[in-house]
Formats: sequence, C-alpha cells, structure tokens
Amino acid sequence: MIGRTLARYIFRRHAVTTLWFLAGVGALVYIIDFTEFSRQTGSLPSYRSMTALGLSAMRLPFVVQQIIPFVGFFATLTTLIALNRKHELVVARSCGVSAWQFLLPIGVSAFLFGLFSVLVLNPIGAAGIQRASNIEALWKSGASNSTTASDMPWLRQKVGSAVTVIGAHAVLNGGSDLRDVTFYRIGEDDRIVERVDAEKATLNDGFWALENVSRRAANGDVTRQDRLQVETTLDSIAVSERIARPEMIAINDLFEKIRAAKAFGYPVRALSTQLQALTALPMLLVAMALIAATVSLQFVRLGQSVMLISGGIAAAFLLYVGTVLAKAFGSAGIVAPVTAAWFPVVIALFFGVTFLLHREDG
Repeated sequence: MIGRTLARYIFRRHAVTTLWFLAGVGALVYIIDFTEFSRQTGSLPSYRSMTALGLSAMRLPFVVQQIIPFVGFFATLTTLIALNRKHELVVARSCGVSAWQFLLPIGVSAFLFGLFSVLVLNPIGAAGIQRASNIEALWKSGASNSTTASDMPWLRQKVGSAVTVIGAHAVLNGGSDLRDVTFYRIGEDDRIVERVDAEKATLNDGFWALENVSRRAANGDVTRQDRLQVETTLDSIAVSERIARPEMIAINDLFEKIRAAKAFGYPVRALSTQLQALTALPMLLVAMALIAATVSLQFVRLGQSVMLISGGIAAAFLLYVGTVLAKAFGSAGIVAPVTAAWFPVVIALFFGVTFLLHREDG
C-alpha cells in the first residue's frame, strides 16, 4: 500500500507541474491572442493598445479552457518521465508499490484540476469572453467594412404572414442588443419590399426598438426616423439559442438556459451537449493521464522510446479530436448529448486501463 508521504509527494509534483504548464500555455496564448487581435483591429478608430491588452486578458481563461486536456496530458507525461529519470519510481516499485498505487495521486490531481477548470475557470472565462466580445463589437460597430455579409449573424422571424430577415454587424448581450442592423421585409412573392437600416436595435417584449432609422422602399424612396418599433415573436432565449455560442455560457447559467428553453419549446441539443461536456471534463483529464502513463512508465535503463512517446501524443490528439467531433454530433442532434460527451471518455479510460493491465499485470 502506498504511504501517505509518497502519495502527497507525487500529488504535489503533478499539481505543481500542471500549474507550470498552465502558466506557460497561458502566457503563450496571451501573446498570440494580443498579436492577432491587434492585427485585426489595429486600424479601427477606437483601438487602444492598453485596452487591447485588457481584452486579451479577458479572453485568456476562455481560450486556455479549450486546451485544458493537453495541459493535463503533458503535465502527467512530464511528471512521470521526471520521476523515472531520477529513479524514484524504480525505488517505489522495489518497495512493493504498484503502478496503480502511484498513479492514484496523479489521477486525483488530474480530476481536481478538471473540477477547477469547470467550476472556476469556466465561469471566469465565460464572463470574460462576453465582456471582451461586447467591447470588440462596439469597436467594430462604427466601421462599415468591419464585418462582411457572410460573417454577419442572421435571424429570421415571422409575424403572421410577414417575414423579416435581420442582420447585424455587431451583436451584444447575447443577441438582445444589435448594432448597425439591417431588417429586410419579405413579401408574399419572396421579394424584398422594404429595407430598414438602424444604428441600434434592442429586443424588448414583443418588439425590436430601432434607433436612427433609414427606411428604403422597393421603389427606392428613402425616409428617416429617429425611432421605430418592429413587431417580433422572438425573445431573448430564442435569439441567444440562434446566435450565442454554448461555449460562451458559464456552467451555472447553462442549467437555467436549458430549463427556460425547454419551457418555451426551443431545442436544447447544443446547450445540453455543452453541459455534458463540462461534466465529463474531469474524467477526460483522468483519461489523458492514463494515456500519458501508458507511454512514460518504462524504466530509463530500458530507454524512453521516442516512438512510444510520440504514439502517446498522437493518441491524446486523436482523443481530443474525437471529443470535438462527438460534441459536434451531439449539438447537431445526430447522437444524444450524454453519448456525445461521455463515449470518447469511456473509450479512452478503457484503452488506458487495458494497456496498463497488460503491461503491469501481464
């Protein structure tokens, strides 16, 4: 049985290594994000370098959250290789400690890191990316060429027999506040009967409130109004479902959004898949730790095979790709959200446990 001192030592080594990897990856992501963001928005009139640095910091937790599985994998790989190179695992094995026993503290550390990612990093990242997106949208809202038609989010609403298509250059507050917005009114013959441009459109109960409006009829006549109300059947939940990315919603808000969407009869596939993916993240990190263990437990005197380690990295990458694809299938309704989130994790755990059983116990 592994002693408490050894278990705490291995746990601490893995936790510290994970934090170092998290800090290093975070710094690298921050630099890359700031550079790319400055390249895209540096020509805008509202651009300020210090504000851009702040926006990159706001987005950082959200971006880092996407690569947490790789942080967990390489932290475990580095920890075990370091313990092996110093012959600490050899000594532990000679004292009767099995691989399963000294992998237990690493698995606990990986699981706790997953909980930290879900319960702390996710809410901070969701709040930060929403705030950063709102500020970026305000920057771009005054630039007519900042968003092309193919990049613009489009909504379609039908009130009675009247169909309206809505597009905006900037989307704020989950879709309830649109900037540089265009409304196309479609006639019964599927032709545009009127185009309405507005500086701002705010979603209220049963109508869009437009400001600084320009109306162009089919014959080319243009009229201007300070304000205009356009009737709608959409509400904030429907708009958020169509525009907002589930990844940008904090886990504590997902429950409420799913409940509200079900109450109004809206599809919740994407939201449910995101919730299940967050729930499965701690076990996904445990699976990543097992995959790392399968390629890093070989004694140093037998040689740390570069091909073996490369195979482990490839397996971790395939697992990550598999989780992304399964999540896409779940969001599209091809498979159930629970299956989409947990199937890759269960397969990876099965692979890791089977490989280690074969290696350690024959």
